[in-house]
Amino acid sequence: MSSSQNRVYFVLFLLVISSWFLADLFEPKKIVSAPVVDHSPDYFSHGYYKKEMDKAGLLKNELIADKMVHYSDDETTHLENPVMTLYNPDAPPWVIKSETAILEADGDHLQLVGKVNITREGTKDIRAFVLNSLDMKVKLSTSYAETKKWAEIIDAQNRTQGIGLKITFTEPVRINFLSKVKGRYEFN
Repeated sequence: MSSSQNRVYFVLFLLVISSWFLADLFEPKKIVSAPVVDHSPDYFSHGYYKKEMDKAGLLKNELIADKMVHYSDDETTHLENPVMTLYNPDAPPWVIKSETAILEADGDHLQLVGKVNITREGTKDIRAFVLNSLDMKVKLSTSYAETKKWAEIIDAQNRTQGIGLKITFTEPVRINFLSKVKGRYEFN
């Protein structure tokens, strides 16, 4: 073999190697995606705030939370340190706080988890009200809440506690303790 033939073979060899390299470089790559976890969030918010109006355009309720995470598989919304304010036309608003909460897909059922605190400021005609409890279920459309756990109600002169409670926040307020009820009442 002559040296010119060797050069030709060498150049051809370099062209083949270069072609393979370029083909590999420009070949469409297979996209590898992470597997979708069954219960994974589809959106979230830090410093969440939501207002809801009634049919007359008046403020019906407000929801504030440190963090909100929505899950697409079951359409639930998980909240950290939520504060829900329920407005009534002729009375001070009810303020509901808990450690965490889960709002169901229907937007009507709210599961309060951990320590729950519900308050209403007093007026000259309405006593101030404090309810402390654990793990409550709230139905927003009817302003109704219940728990099967310990609960206490405190107003200016009275304290009542028991296991299990049902309450309706619209006037007239209806409260029903379910068992082991104890109270301390002061009469003036």
